[in-house]
Amino acid sequence: MLIGAAGRMGKTVRELAQNDPEIQIGALCDLGDSIEAVMNNCDVAIDFSQAGSIDEICRAAVQHGKSLVIGTTGHSQQQRKTIEETAQSVPIVFASNFSVGVNALFWLTQKAAELLGSDFNPEIVETHHKMKKDAPSGTAKTLAEILKAVRNSKIPIQSIREGDVVGEHTVIFGGPGEYLKLTHRAANRGIFALGALRAAKWIVHKPPGFYSMQDVLGL
Repeated sequence: MLIGAAGRMGKTVRELAQNDPEIQIGALCDLGDSIEAVMNNCDVAIDFSQAGSIDEICRAAVQHGKSLVIGTTGHSQQQRKTIEETAQSVPIVFASNFSVGVNALFWLTQKAAELLGSDFNPEIVETHHKMKKDAPSGTAKTLAEILKAVRNSKIPIQSIREGDVVGEHTVIFGGPGEYLKLTHRAANRGIFALGALRAAKWIVHKPPGFYSMQDVLGL
């Protein structure tokens, strides 16, 4: 089941799913459609809709015992809590970014922060198309959470919204006499859609739990 089927990511997921013999999209939902009415006709629901839909999505998933792959960003703290509570009843893959490269960036960012130590001050710069609603991006927030866990300090984030940039994230470590940059650039939305489909195949029949894309990739 695909929620947010008419959006940019929804359309990309639909297109790529047609080329995957292990995937069959049995239901499409968008703004105004009843999620609960069709949730029972799937093994897993992929959500690329709006943050405000998450309560209905979680209720329907618990009622019908269905797995969830959540790629929507911009959730409030209360909505994030709802997702985590739902994961006690059904398996959920929750990711701010489903790209394999970005999840490698998450891993590298943690390792760099640990190795470079307190002499290097980290900051994050992210750029997206001007239609993206949330700023900072979910990916930038995840990077900040990773850095904060190592440094225990607030991490500055610069958000740029311009043109039709799919997504670019850079972590900068500035130190005495040198600096290190870790950058990921997305050339198209296909990388996110492929990752979400991979997560959907992985999560089916998993026990209830709150999983990340790094769990899916075995990182």
